Amino acid sequence: MKYILVSGGVISGVGKGIIASSCGLLLKSSGITVSSIKIDPYMNVDAGLMSPIEHGEVFVTEDGGEMDLDIGNYERYLGITLRRDNNLTTGKIYQHVIDSERRGDYLGKTVQIVPHLTDAIQDWVERVAKIPVDKFGLEPDVCIIELGGTVGDIENSPFIHAMSELQTRVGKCNFLQIQVSYVPVIGTEQKTKPTQRAISDIRRAGLRPDLIACRCETPLEESTIQKIANTCQLERDQVVGVHNVSTTYRVPILLKNQGFLNTISRLLQAESIQKTPEVVEHGKAIWQEWQCLAPRRDHVFETVSIALVGKYTSFRDSYMSVSRALEHSAMHCKRKLNLIWIDSSHLEDAHRAASPTEYYKAWHSISTANGILVPGGFGKRGCDGMIKAAQWARENNIPYFGICLGMQLAVVEYARNVCGMDKADSAEFDEKCTQPVIVYMPEIDKSKLGGTMRLGKRRTIFQQGTEWSRLRKLYGGKQDIWERHRHRYEVNPDLVAQLEDAGLTFVGKDETGQRMEIIELKGHKWYIGVQFHPEYQSRVLAPGKTFIGFFASAAGCLEEITAVFKDRHDLSLEEANLTKN
Repeated sequence: MKYILVSGGVISGVGKGIIASSCGLLLKSSGITVSSIKIDPYMNVDAGLMSPIEHGEVFVTEDGGEMDLDIGNYERYLGITLRRDNNLTTGKIYQHVIDSERRGDYLGKTVQIVPHLTDAIQDWVERVAKIPVDKFGLEPDVCIIELGGTVGDIENSPFIHAMSELQTRVGKCNFLQIQVSYVPVIGTEQKTKPTQRAISDIRRAGLRPDLIACRCETPLEESTIQKIANTCQLERDQVVGVHNVSTTYRVPILLKNQGFLNTISRLLQAESIQKTPEVVEHGKAIWQEWQCLAPRRDHVFETVSIALVGKYTSFRDSYMSVSRALEHSAMHCKRKLNLIWIDSSHLEDAHRAASPTEYYKAWHSISTANGILVPGGFGKRGCDGMIKAAQWARENNIPYFGICLGMQLAVVEYARNVCGMDKADSAEFDEKCTQPVIVYMPEIDKSKLGGTMRLGKRRTIFQQGTEWSRLRKLYGGKQDIWERHRHRYEVNPDLVAQLEDAGLTFVGKDETGQRMEIIELKGHKWYIGVQFHPEYQSRVLAPGKTFIGFFASAAGCLEEITAVFKDRHDLSLEEANLTKN
């Protein structure tokens, strides 16, 4: 097993996740199997209870792990399926060590940060790195570890110490470190001093960077690269520039053009890795397709406007996977995405008096959009605006896509305005609601919030008589599909018959037939809501069927896209292994 550690210096948020994912893609393109681990130094056990406005979205893995959003980058770029243990937090590793101490595993020793915690970190990394993550079911050749935050943060200290020990434990040619550093521009001069200090700091902490990826707004000048290489005692090819590009999907190409893959292969002695012919051919194929897709945005001119009506639009990372899934769909539809961010509260009548400019601007965006998407969320704030957006799309035959809360509110809107249920609402917002269209799931533990939702991959079965469904046709007429979930509330099964009699069809249900998974309006251009979160399974080279169907409807090319994608079944790791066995 070989390891690549990606760490950051100077400032956080400079793109370590994209660089780590791009590195993995380049290795995969050469026939090397790759896994990923994200280390987050916060005390939370997982990201499940973190505010999306503060930390960004919560990414959900197939086994129900609630993760940092960078895990989503790895899955999207590499086409791999990760698990909850691929995300390691301070809270998780401390809990692991304390549980071990309570069991008596340390045989009466005084448990300390060094060596017990740092050893536990290394053991965790070595165990998880070996778990197969793709359809071939092979033990990965390389594991890419991203260390969150920046070197020098006090909470990072145990992890940096553990990685320095791992560097010694596995040997020089089996461990490579990439330091991502920001190169600011003052006036017209690219400043190298912050990078020099960052490299000095991490060497003092016990790590020895092999590569420096310099983030910058504009391409690095050759004199800047040479200066960084000289002052940091590295060869010229061990410094690469990662300047701003039109789309992050161009970053792997940018890195390869600078010889990044060749340098990594040389330092890791990758020629010693035994490659499987089918993995090599697969790597070549995905790289060829990537090179075709990545530049496409710069060469298409027809634009499709999608209005994303959400609660957390002030911080766009809150909907990272949703926006990325729309980007994937746009590339495959050969269109340019114009994503319009709308705070749902701005659509509400109460906002017209408070801020008429924002109110009318929001409604202008809704009324001129080619499609309307309402994503997931929690709490009552802004939900009346989401309901109004769903109503506008339904009444004006505008493609609508509701995800989780977006589906539930579409059902509430239909109950109120079509079924005549004036008091219809969600029990999430009003526990004493007399017409609860959305109810609390009976098996959920109300006394504890963390990790108690319906999480992970679940089965959805298309119902008999739904062959007309636009979404089902995209799935090639399959009877059942598997998607990832994250919710506490569901459609009230006692009201389903009344809603269906009024024309709202529940085309997909769970295996019991009691849990509603997909709604669809027959005859509408595209009016679909799903209880699951399809954004978590959308990939750059394999966009989610629900997303590409919605986007293609908005773009006016649904029939062509359905013909292309109805026979493409991108299996998850478990399904692939079941098929193979």
